[in-house]
Amino acid sequence: MTQATSRTPDTELSQFRVKGEIPVPMLIGRLTLAAIPILLLFTWRSLERGLTGSAAILVIFAVLLSLNGIAYLASHNSTLQRRGFITIITVLFTYLAVNAVEDGSAIIWLFAYPPIIFYISEARVGVIACAGGLAAVAALFSPLGDMVFDSPYSTSFRLTMLAVLGFEMSTCYVLDQSRRRSKLGLLKLAAEFEYAAKHDALTGLANRREAHEQLEAEYQRYLRNRRPFSVLLMDIDLFKSVNDSYGHHVGDQAIIMVARTLQEQSRKVDTLSRWGGEEYLVLLPETDTSDAVQTANRIRQKIASTPVNADGHSINTTISIGVATIEGSESVDRLLQRADEALYRAKSGGRNQVCEY
Repeated sequence: MTQATSRTPDTELSQFRVKGEIPVPMLIGRLTLAAIPILLLFTWRSLERGLTGSAAILVIFAVLLSLNGIAYLASHNSTLQRRGFITIITVLFTYLAVNAVEDGSAIIWLFAYPPIIFYISEARVGVIACAGGLAAVAALFSPLGDMVFDSPYSTSFRLTMLAVLGFEMSTCYVLDQSRRRSKLGLLKLAAEFEYAAKHDALTGLANRREAHEQLEAEYQRYLRNRRPFSVLLMDIDLFKSVNDSYGHHVGDQAIIMVARTLQEQSRKVDTLSRWGGEEYLVLLPETDTSDAVQTANRIRQKIASTPVNADGHSINTTISIGVATIEGSESVDRLLQRADEALYRAKSGGRNQVCEY
């Protein structure tokens, strides 16, 4: 029987996408297409200024981004694409900052790092990467960094850069957490809607529409492998008199008791559904008639021995069951018709019994 989708952990959110959200592989592809011409532009500017070493390194980064994109197109491995992209841009931004490219102004590109890293990776990875990046910039701006790299940045620029970058990273983290919580809420809501669309609210069993879908799926499987399946169509005996004598709340208790018994007496592969008001349908995959009749009798006996307590009264409930097994190339509708005819025979024959077609 179909179960509700469990709560999705934060680390698995990337496996799901809500409407309007850009898939991570597509976003990385677009960022790559945008980054390559920018790198080539600054390569050209470096060549104009005679900085052939810097130009060669920028070309290498453009080639690496291109190869990462080509590798994804060939393998469709999104994890490898994401990790490769993160590694390349991390090294690229480090190079831009350490070597003071474009007279030191290229370090401003670091502000593009936090929103990208939080969006395309897990929150934990984003926090670690941003914290490490901020610490690296602080080290670069420290007296030790001056001794090693001889950075041209002024004191006021360093303080402003660190403050603004730290503020942006914190803001990106807060916004990313809000996005993830919203996404998780939407996924949970979608799962609840899907469950409600497929299940009966009173019993938790599959509803008639879901039962039809499972029947059709099993029928298509039968056409492929010719392994028979059976259906049990059952009805609570004299249900109207229970409602009339004790009230609808007692009738609901009887319906719930039968549903609970079906869950206890059936296999996990069986589809249990509330077919109508007091009617139920059980789909038994890969089950022939004799096994289906045996299962039906076990369910019938269990229900007959399980009274419903109502206002201090113990009410005995029984069911009648019609059994039908798929035959030849008959349709699902014909199978259900035969099960209904068998149920009618069980009713007219005295109730509280199982009849096969």
